[in-house]
Amino acid sequence: MKRFTLIAAVAVFVSIISGCKSEPDFWLGADLGWITEYEAKGHKFYNAAGEEMECTALMKELGLNAVRHRVWVDPSAHGNWCSKEDLLVKCQRAKALGMAIMVDFHYSDWWADPQKQNIPAAWSGHSYEQMKEDLAAHTVEVLTYLKENGITPKWIQVGNETRNGFLWTVESNEYGWPKLDENGNTTIIESMGHVVNNPEQYAGLFAAGYDACKSVFPDAIVMVHLDNGFDKDLYDFNLGVLKAGGAKWDMIGMSLYPYWAMDGGFRDDAETTITDCIENIKHVGKKFGCDVMIVETGFLVDESKPEVIEESRRQLARVIRESIENTDGICKGVFYWEPECRPSQYKLGAFTEDGHPTVIMDAFKDWSE
Repeated sequence: MKRFTLIAAVAVFVSIISGCKSEPDFWLGADLGWITEYEAKGHKFYNAAGEEMECTALMKELGLNAVRHRVWVDPSAHGNWCSKEDLLVKCQRAKALGMAIMVDFHYSDWWADPQKQNIPAAWSGHSYEQMKEDLAAHTVEVLTYLKENGITPKWIQVGNETRNGFLWTVESNEYGWPKLDENGNTTIIESMGHVVNNPEQYAGLFAAGYDACKSVFPDAIVMVHLDNGFDKDLYDFNLGVLKAGGAKWDMIGMSLYPYWAMDGGFRDDAETTITDCIENIKHVGKKFGCDVMIVETGFLVDESKPEVIEESRRQLARVIRESIENTDGICKGVFYWEPECRPSQYKLGAFTEDGHPTVIMDAFKDWSE
């Protein structure tokens, strides 16, 4: 009887373990923030067999296991895309497919990036203390809305590409893009969370966002996200400011775009850019004691030059392979930014003009080759 009981107990234990879904050791993802807007414009997506598919499902078929979606504060002037309601629609698709979710808070009414981090219109002119409350309230509102609708993000970004901090406003043109002077420079008209002008406030605002995320989802991995993953000095400086100001984070997110690194004159070639990024992943992971992910990357598509697309596939495969094999376990994933874009919309997508994946997407399954 005792022997039978022991065997039965072991059988039950094995059954339970077998039924548990273990998480991937490495995440392969895509930022798909544009998909609902594209669908509204009539865009369609197709798999390799020419079958029409919903874009999130197509990404899973292509070997991806995670998605990333941005959220803006008040995008009513921009069609309400990337509102909390639009965010929910996209997250529900990912959840239904069993894909992990990353939420990217821009803390702006529209795009936030190193050139602009415009303060939401409703927050403009507020004091530092009030803006911390604004940021926290917005964060809690969005995350609570997701939670009440059954969505649990695995990762949450406090800000998007905050190389220069966030919540600082530049003079803009009629289209909402930064206005440049004769030297190509922007004019900052409100510098609340600028990393150089107000480093302590940048750290304090980030800390408010971190705490707000944890108040709704204590187990979420909260990230700081900077661009130019190849730039060690940038990461040492920016993360040093946050650390000195008492801010904390769980993971570092990087953007890696070899094309833009070369276009901007930061690096001479793609190979050096990738090599420097891999080295920086190990550097910051060890220096700041946390994991790292490449949360944005992208490579050139030129349908008139198949060799260009093949080279882009090779570069992406190298990024994935080295992130897995050559970062001492520090890098936990690679996300492609808006791969579903047509070349006429954005030249670093990964699809053809008629909505089919290019061979670039093969790298997600064949990265070891």
